[in-house]
Amino acid sequence: MPLIEIKDVYKIYNPGENEVRALDGVSLCIERGEFVAIIGQSGSGKSTMMNMLGLLDECSSGSYFLDGHDVSHLSDDELSEIRNKQIGFIFQGFNLIPSLTAQANVELPLIYRGMRREERARLAAEALERVGLANRAGHRPAQMSGGQQQRAAIARAVAARPPIILADEPTGNLDSRSGLEVMRILHELHGEGRTVILITHDNEIAAEAQRVVKIHDGKIVEDRLRG
Repeated sequence: MPLIEIKDVYKIYNPGENEVRALDGVSLCIERGEFVAIIGQSGSGKSTMMNMLGLLDECSSGSYFLDGHDVSHLSDDELSEIRNKQIGFIFQGFNLIPSLTAQANVELPLIYRGMRREERARLAAEALERVGLANRAGHRPAQMSGGQQQRAAIARAVAARPPIILADEPTGNLDSRSGLEVMRILHELHGEGRTVILITHDNEIAAEAQRVVKIHDGKIVEDRLRG
């Protein structure tokens, strides 16, 4: 049974004469433990695909099975609970809260999971250490470089040890050295058994994945294993 299976999914904006098919009859399976890059240019539908896979948006029609469960028609609260337990998000814009320290930013999703303070603090500290930020735990985002902010965002995504990591252009705002460090961490997480889904427009970044799915005009036009 695939970890992720979407069948004949459409996402249509402005239905009718001027409709836009952001996703146009897409079907895709992702197995546990895969490292998949979804690549496409701006407007191709890859961001819509990410929002669908991450349960941040719902499809106009079609079905989505996550770990064997149909999540196509769940309530917002049910989707939020699944997201919090199953998916760690890494965004291009970091999405850290400026007023909070790195430690507090990493702890935030753990609070939503109802975790006790001591457990939250321990998991957040472990996550920051694994991305090389133990000495920045008390710093706020403005006191860190872009690369450090992205590593803090990765720590936040992985602290609760979710089985799926969904990374949206995670190197997009970084210099090449910081980008390489982020990719190294993603490979490490994959090596530990996480399913990593990487959304990118960059062929070089996509080439780091085991499998590349290319999307164009809302359709999957290529799906290939590397090597």
